[in-house]
Amino acid sequence: MKYFRASFFVTLIGLICAFLWGGGVGVLISAILSVMEVSLSFDNAVVNASVLKTMDDKWRRRFLIWGMLIAVFGMRLIFPVLIVAIATGHGLVDVTMMALNSPQEYAHQLEKSHISIAAFGGMFLLLVFLSFVLDDNKEVHWIHALESGLSKVGKLESIEVVVAIIVLMVAQGFVPGHERVTVMLSGLFGVVLFVLVGSFATLFESQGLENMIGNTAKNAGAMSFIYLEILDASFSLDGVVGAFAITSDVVIIMIGLAIGAMFVRSLTIFLVEKETLDQYIYLEHGAHYAIGALAVIMLASIVIHISELITGFVGLAFIVLSLISSVLSKRKEQVSV
Repeated sequence: MKYFRASFFVTLIGLICAFLWGGGVGVLISAILSVMEVSLSFDNAVVNASVLKTMDDKWRRRFLIWGMLIAVFGMRLIFPVLIVAIATGHGLVDVTMMALNSPQEYAHQLEKSHISIAAFGGMFLLLVFLSFVLDDNKEVHWIHALESGLSKVGKLESIEVVVAIIVLMVAQGFVPGHERVTVMLSGLFGVVLFVLVGSFATLFESQGLENMIGNTAKNAGAMSFIYLEILDASFSLDGVVGAFAITSDVVIIMIGLAIGAMFVRSLTIFLVEKETLDQYIYLEHGAHYAIGALAVIMLASIVIHISELITGFVGLAFIVLSLISSVLSKRKEQVSV
């Protein structure tokens, strides 16, 4: 329970604020949104844990504290406001006032930006998935016949970027002509951002640069932190848009998603310190397949509406199946020994 004490404290404070702002209904909606956030982001927690276990204790604490503030106020409040401001040409203050005083209009403007959000987030998450399944150094395979073949394909230089751009080109062909440029630019921004973060992380981790960079581990930790925050943004932005299907009150949305985000971070720390990924060897695989499915769903949502329930169910299914496979594999090893 010690890993979730802070989450329960945030939940208590959040629900009190929700009650003061929106009464009993506000509490109920905040609770629903927090559960939705956790269910949709469990695979995010697993992938976060796989990155976080390579970071030192200082960066883990920063991820939990500063990363939480960025996730709540940055990704779930300020960034959506920034998107609406860019889309409408209004100032940040005006859009903030719109969100507080005319939440339905704000929701409408944010929904109009869905194509950009889905293209950016979908491409970034697709590359997260592709970089995992196409990793030629990956030794553990969940779906062996498929993953062993993909690992061989991964020997081709930057093949994941090539595949992602091909997917983007195909996806933009399904949208109306006047929206294709938006899809391409937003998707390419997701690709460029992924490549840049990965390139800088590789640069800082290079042993040959130790004399050029005073503190290699510090810089590598910073890049991993940035990567995790961008990954969180890719998960959260579409969730923010989906939350408006439940309520148009931005304060209640922020409270509910903040509670969920806190539990996701606590779960991430739990997975790292309990070495859960080492015990359940296919759990990371299931999370990446869930991310791949989410990427496809986000790109498909450019054309058709897809319920968040479907997204949550697909992700949960991959997690559960990988967990079951891990348990069966562990039992098989014990019997053989």
